[in-house]
Amino acid sequence: MVVGEIAEAVDLLVVGGGPGGYTAALHAARRGREVVLVDRDGESGLGGACLQRGCIPSKALIELADLADRSAAHPALAGATKADLAVFRKYQEEIVGDLTGGIRSMLAAAGVRVLAGELRFTRTDQAVVRTIEGRARFLEFRDVVLATGSRPVELPALRVDGEAVLDSTGALELTALPASVAIVGAGYIGIELGTALAKLGAKVTVVEAADRILPELDPALVRPVARRLDELGVEVVTRAMAAGHAHGVLHCERETAAVAVEAERVIVAVGRRPNTDQLGLDRLGVTPRADGLLDVGRDRLLRRHVAAIGDITPGPALAHKAYAEAPVAVDALCGDRVAFDPVAVPAVVFSDPEIATAGLPAAAAGDAEVTTVPMAGNGRAKTLGAARGLVQLVTEAGSGVVLGVHIVGPHASEVIAEATVALELGAAAADLAHIVHTHPTVAEQLHTAALAGSRAAPDPATLIERTDMLSAEQVRAKPPRAISDRPGRRKGPRSWC
Repeated sequence: MVVGEIAEAVDLLVVGGGPGGYTAALHAARRGREVVLVDRDGESGLGGACLQRGCIPSKALIELADLADRSAAHPALAGATKADLAVFRKYQEEIVGDLTGGIRSMLAAAGVRVLAGELRFTRTDQAVVRTIEGRARFLEFRDVVLATGSRPVELPALRVDGEAVLDSTGALELTALPASVAIVGAGYIGIELGTALAKLGAKVTVVEAADRILPELDPALVRPVARRLDELGVEVVTRAMAAGHAHGVLHCERETAAVAVEAERVIVAVGRRPNTDQLGLDRLGVTPRADGLLDVGRDRLLRRHVAAIGDITPGPALAHKAYAEAPVAVDALCGDRVAFDPVAVPAVVFSDPEIATAGLPAAAAGDAEVTTVPMAGNGRAKTLGAARGLVQLVTEAGSGVVLGVHIVGPHASEVIAEATVALELGAAAADLAHIVHTHPTVAEQLHTAALAGSRAAPDPATLIERTDMLSAEQVRAKPPRAISDRPGRRKGPRSWC
């Protein structure tokens, strides 16, 4: 700090304008705190990588690809749609612009000030923000929430140049469809992008170091996706490491022999790394782990006055995890005794078909019971022309309490919300089986799985005693207690904290 420079006093500082950051800022403002949010890109970067370069743009691309694929395959619409990526980019930008504007308006209405620039900490209660113009602005804060997100992992053998070699951000900025694409990495990002580009007409090859695609998921959930990729003409090369790209060829190394993959463009999708290495965290009194993550308590605090949320903390790097952590972190900084303590954090792969999971995997079920029903019998899935997939229900032996739900099929990303509610409330399969589900919907297949997983209809009196579920008369007579007070809420292991 230059002699004579006056630091601006800040009550609560939020670093990062992504899902966790702007949610924390809004919650803090609602609690009466004066909030300053600093983001590298300022107001234009609100929403973070998820909105600007990830979740939303990629789902728009996936929807475009699905429309093109369905029109080509449907007998009544064959050839009706031709994808134009240049036009799509404008559509994508409109969506992102509208949502960014909405966040900007909410922050402004809440009185949150947004600053643009690169922030580095200079001591435990001070930071400097360097603007694009090169000006230094010093902030002296009482509390701080770190929500700086993550960025794509780079491979030494494949340097991203924005031309022949792209990261996931560059892939979503394509204005023309390459004839051939190699995707390095068969995790959720690689599979989502590969599926979309194949549907649009590109020749796609996926290269994966493991022995199968989506290696972190149960093979039973992945098989329908693998079959669909094969139908789309996507070639999958496993147990291979990318070694370099030149003259339209991706060179890969395997234990047995080298592999050459034709690829006009290469997309590197091997994961993300936390943005903690350029903040001067040592000056803040914080030391990241070797992988760059910050170990936080259940209240999301690193130490007094310092909280961290989102992709820079252990657990899944998911926007909805950051959304949920944000108010916990702010409340903890305000002195409340709180904890981020979900029974499950749902996760989705927007593949074809979609895969959605929450809770205990079948492979880790042990003595628990696993019920699997195919999607083929679901009427709504049939009308969508997407009846491949399954619903897998993991329940506790004896009680039937739902421990995990895994769905493969159309709209799995929506149905998993009901499953997560069941997990959070400690519901049993019999509880789900007694709930009337709308017909015809994909969600009915969760109901079918619950019926199959219920040995017998429970006695109503026992049901009320076990889960504190209320009859219509009871609800009218008195309001139900808070969820956290319900005796049926399961207090099992927490996977994500």
